[in-house]
Order: sequence, then C-alpha cells, then structure tokens
Amino acid sequence: MTDSTPPPNTSGMATPEHDALPVSTVADLCTEIEANVSRVIVGHDEAIEHVVTAILGRGHVLLDDVPGVGKTMLARSIATSIDCTFQRVQFTPDLLPTDVTGVNVFNQKTREFEFNEGPVFANIVLGDEINRAPPKTQAALLEAMEEMQVTVDGDTRPLPNPFVVIATQNAVEPNRTYDLPFAELDRFMKKLTLGYPDPDEEAEMLDRTVGHHPIESLEPVADLETIVRARETVAGIRVNDPVREYATDLVGYTRENAHIGVSPRGTISLLRAAQARAVTDGRDYVIPDDVATEAPLVLAHRIKTNSRDRDGPNVVADALEHVPVP
Repeated sequence: MTDSTPPPNTSGMATPEHDALPVSTVADLCTEIEANVSRVIVGHDEAIEHVVTAILGRGHVLLDDVPGVGKTMLARSIATSIDCTFQRVQFTPDLLPTDVTGVNVFNQKTREFEFNEGPVFANIVLGDEINRAPPKTQAALLEAMEEMQVTVDGDTRPLPNPFVVIATQNAVEPNRTYDLPFAELDRFMKKLTLGYPDPDEEAEMLDRTVGHHPIESLEPVADLETIVRARETVAGIRVNDPVREYATDLVGYTRENAHIGVSPRGTISLLRAAQARAVTDGRDYVIPDDVATEAPLVLAHRIKTNSRDRDGPNVVADALEHVPVP
C-alpha cells in the first residue's frame, strides 16, 4: 500500500492544467463543506459526505426518495457552499430536450443563428424530479454527463469544468413518472436515499426553519479553482494492484449473479469514489475498506435481476460477503 507507483489514468483526459492540492488540505475542505451544508440539512451527515466525495471523484449523484425529505435542499446547499455557477431544471412531462441543452435561435438583426445556452451550461446542475420528464428529454443529459459536452444541430460545445449533475427522483406516483433509461442510471456515480429524520432531528430541523430558512444565509466556503484542484488531488490518489483486483472481483461477482451486472463504467466510478473516500480520511492511497464502503451506493443501481426477492443491493451485499478482501 505504500509503493510509489502512480495509479492508471482512468479519466481519459489530457494532463491536468491545475496543480493538485495537498491531501490534508482537501480533507479539511471536505469537512468544511460538509459542516456548512449541515447548517441546512439535519441528520444526513453520511449522505452529505457521499455527495461531496462524488463531486471530488468527478461523478454525478441521483437522490431517490419520497417527496419532502430534503433532496432538493441538499442539492441547493451543496451548490451554495461552492462559489460556482448553478442552474436548476424542473423536469416536467412537457419539457423538451432543447429546454435542457439549449437551442439555435435566428437573430433578425444579424440574420444569423445564435446559440442560446440551456441550463445544462453550469458547474452544478440540479435536475429536480428528473423522472417526471419522458425518456427523450432525459436522454438530453447522456452526452453531457459522460463527455462534458453538448451537441446541438451538429455543433459540439464544451461544458464548464467542473460539471456535476445532482438529480432528484420521485420514488412515488409510478403512474405519473417515467423510468430512467438504464444508460442514464449508469452515468450516475452514486444513488442515495435520505429517509425520514428521527424525532430529535426533525425537532432540530423545525427549530432552524422557523422564521427564515438557513439556506437564505448560507455562504460559499470554497471557490471553483479550489474544487478543480481538489479533484486533481483525488485523481492522483494511488490505487494499487490488489485494490484494483478487489474492485474488479466485486464487479465480476455482479455479472455472474445478476441478469445485468455492473458495467466497466461502474468499475471506474467505484475506484474514483474510493479515491475520494481515501482523501476524506487524509490518505494518499486507497485501501479495500474504501472500496467496500462505496460499493453499495456506486454499484447497486447498475444491476438488474430477474427476481423480485433479490435486487441490486442484495447482489452487492452478497458480493461484499463472498469476495475475498486482499
């Protein structure tokens, strides 16, 4: 775990232009962002940490739960804690793909078409109740989430760096929502649920929100440049051979024990999430426990089974139990 062999470049991107921050600095940054968000979101510290690590691991997050538990407020609080561009898209049945990506509009004065950017051109994009829009509109995010670019009328335009989608999904009203395409689910690094707060947490939440809501006074604690440099730090965290093999074995187990197992994209997401997890603990290398901690939230939503009694979380739990830990 202590050799100096650098991890493979799994990003598919060129050499970074930004200098990485020290691991200890990024660990402190994560703590500061999480504490800031906790001023608004009560009782979901673990979920907050998972969203922060996903952002640093160059991933997107899907929040799936019943209405009213704070999914949208969590996304807003994260975005507010970072001094960056933020856009919210309220997904509805009549939303068009161009409402998300943008559209070319003819300018009568210049007699030329001009591109009007859609809300996807932001550092953090909140897709609220994403499953209320039909699959055609949801598919407008596929290229953006995977390649950080948007193609409209044959012209490809890069998205801001960083670019993160935090989407919420309505877990009820199945007759009024659409299933997310499996290809889109696979593009989310993590799928989280918040659940209801316990009585003490709910009482504290009510105390905070009487009068002015704390989101109204929330201030950024990190700038965009710091986040970009922190992501470079995470990308440079060492992932040694035994850990890579452990992640591969976990993924292999899902492929052998489910109708559809985890894709190679899922394996990459698992290791990136584990890298971010290592940084939050102040380490410059990944240990198997980082992989095991992230596996349930990174892998489960990428799995399909043919049994009603055995779903993605069950398969991942079995994998963690049966795959030997190096």
